[in-house]
This record gives sequence, structure tokens and C-alpha cells, in this order.
Amino acid sequence: MLRATLWALVYLTIVCLPLLTGWLLDLPPRSVRNELASGLGLLAFSIILVEFVLSGRFRTVSNTLGLDITIRFHQLMGGVALVFALVHPFVYKFLPGPPRPWDPTRELTITSDFWAILPGILAFVLLPTFVLASIYRDELQYKYERWRLVHGFGALLIAVLLLLHAEAAGRYSAEPAVAWMWRGLTSLAVLSLIHVYIAKPLYQMRHRWRVSRVERLTPRQWDLRIVPDGHDGASYQAGQFVWLNVGHSPFSLNENPFSISSAPSDNPEMGFVIKELGDFTGALDQVAVGDKAYIDSAHGTLTIDGRSERDIIMIAGGVGVAPMLGILRKIALDEDRCNAVLIYGNRTSEQIVFRDELDELDQSEWADVVHVLSEPQTGWSGETGFIDGELLDRILPKHLYESGLFVLCGPPIMLTLVEKALIDRGVSAHRILSERFQYD
Repeated sequence: MLRATLWALVYLTIVCLPLLTGWLLDLPPRSVRNELASGLGLLAFSIILVEFVLSGRFRTVSNTLGLDITIRFHQLMGGVALVFALVHPFVYKFLPGPPRPWDPTRELTITSDFWAILPGILAFVLLPTFVLASIYRDELQYKYERWRLVHGFGALLIAVLLLLHAEAAGRYSAEPAVAWMWRGLTSLAVLSLIHVYIAKPLYQMRHRWRVSRVERLTPRQWDLRIVPDGHDGASYQAGQFVWLNVGHSPFSLNENPFSISSAPSDNPEMGFVIKELGDFTGALDQVAVGDKAYIDSAHGTLTIDGRSERDIIMIAGGVGVAPMLGILRKIALDEDRCNAVLIYGNRTSEQIVFRDELDELDQSEWADVVHVLSEPQTGWSGETGFIDGELLDRILPKHLYESGLFVLCGPPIMLTLVEKALIDRGVSAHRILSERFQYD
């Protein structure tokens, strides 16, 4: 919690720094409307530049706050920046025209020079288009790789246009102190792109992996495993995930996030449970043992490492069982074992992966596995329906709500329902771990 608070303070400081610097310049004040308009513009630009860092996969940030929180915050602040940027020019009350000799600090005059305003106009048009295309990416059926490239370099284009506009048309941004601050933040944004698109792939080239196993588990789910090729592997915690690239150059952008289903151990092999959804996942039948692979690891806070709770309740839907398998396998290897409950929801029984292993765990003294089917076949004697508060009450002793650690992974709708049910039953937020990568 302390580290998260510190990161929040760092964020606020960076975002507000240009605004505070402009205020400290002690220029003659203008009308409230004009000062508000300038403030909105300064904040919008600084938020946009810091967005590059939030989306840069810096583990120091994402593994402190959780990548899902980082992504969600990135999306929310993108919306805030959009509103500020669109409102900013309409708030001004100005006397148009060139600078007047009696107005050297531009108390009255707002520039009407076309070339100074043009970059701002272009950014004004591009920014809402950019944000809406990101929000409706699924509806537009963008391939992830194409969207990622457009998203990164489209944002850079908008940032450059805003930099040109700020320095040419801005009252405060024309001052050297603020202008150099904008250049520094823009450089930070560019370095974030270099980190993602150049530095990481270069590292991955020197730390290649190979496919060691690819096996169909269910009609649409696969067990994919990789081993390091000429290096010691990667350190990670059970429950974390990586961006995985199989069969392509590390510079190709053909990578997607997958949770690790294996447990950290002396065996450097890393495993994944992958569901066929399209693009790479729809071509797993073409992947062969020995194919090259690259990973960007490890990310996420869906891990029990460092937790003091002795009861771990895992709730998974569909392929969301992957990180739970990693956690269960880790607990099985520990000498000092926790008590574990896995509530695993699927549509039909044929979608259950590693059922023999889960049945064996269910027979142990430290683990209970409960399967829940929404469309059970004839003869099914287990739980049915959806994972909600009533089902949890049937399965879990009440004392687990007071002391257990709840780990959630699955479809967004399921996570929302389960999180609300747990909060309603008195489970404190710090005892609920979940990560999601789709938002409304």
C-alpha cells in the first residue's frame, strides 16, 4: 500500500509539474477563463505524455500496482486528457490578432497565427479518433498486432503535434522553463517507446526459448510449454503472466499475454494453458516442438508470494484456471503448505483441463476442487449454474470470508459478480486479488 501511494504521488507530481512551473513564473494574471483554459491545456498535454510510461510494461510499476490497475488507470486518464484537450480551446476569452506592443506578456492576446495553431488543430482531430479507436478496438476487429503499432506511434504523432502547438501558441509553454520541461517529458515518452519496441526485443533475441510441448487438452484449449535456449530461463512467481511470441521475430509485435500455468522450481520449463480465440491462438495446431519463442516476463500481482493468509480460495472461469494451476502446483511443492480451495467454472465438462491432476489434488488433505458447470450434461452430480454469492455460500465455510485470500481470474462479468459478492460478505479489498484485461 505504501509503495502504491508513493507511485500515486510521483504521478501527480509529474503531471502537475508544468502547471506548477507556469504558476511560479509569476506572469501577470489574466481572466479566470483564460487561466483555466491554459491550465486545462497544460494538464492534458502532461497526462498524455505520462500515458506512454503507463503503457510501457515497466515491471517496477505494474508489479507494484498490478498491470490491470495500471491499464485501467491508463484508460481512465486517457479519457480525462481527451476531455481537457477538447474543452481547453473553447474556454478562452480572447482578443485575436498578432502580439501587441502594449501586451508583451499576452494578458489579452491569444495567438491567431495559423502555423502556430495548425498542430493543435490536427491533434484536436486526431486525439478523439485515437481514443475512440482504442475503446472500440474489438468492434472494429483490429488485429492486436496492428492495433498495438498504430496505438504506439499514433500517440507519438499526437504528442509531437502538441509539443509544436504548445511552444508556438502557448503563453506559458513559450517560457524556457516550461518549454524544456515539455521536451523532457516528450523525450521520456520516446524512451518508453524505445524500451518497448527496441530494447525489449533486443534482450529477447539474446534470451530465446524453444517450444518443448504443444498438446490439445480440450477441443479449444492447449497445453504449450517452452524451455530456455542457451540461458537459465526466467524468474517469476506463480500466478504471473508473460507476453508470449512463438515463431516470429521479437520485433514483429506478434505477441500476446498468457498466464503461466507452471510453478517456479528448479525446472526452467514454463507452461501455459491457451484457448483458441483467433490470430496466434487459432493456429496452435501449426506450432511444433522446437519452434523458437520469446517472452516478455514476468508481470502481474496475482500471486500469493509474501502473503500471510493460510487459506487460499481460487475462483476461476474457463482458461482463467491457468494461473490457479501455477499457484496450486507451487503450493504442492512447498513444505509448509497452505489450505487451498479451487472453484472452477466451465460451460461443459469437456472444457475442464488437467482433470486427472485436479482430481488427485482434490483427494489430498490440503486442497479442495469444486467444478461448476453452466450447461451440465445428463448425469452430472456437481455444482451447476454460475459462480455467484449463493454458490459461494454453499461451498465455503463462513470463516474463510473473514481470513482467506481470494484469487480471481476469468471472464470480466464473472469477476465483477464475484468481487461484489465478496465485498458484500465482508471480505476486505486487500484480500481480493484479481487481474482483468478487458474493460467497459
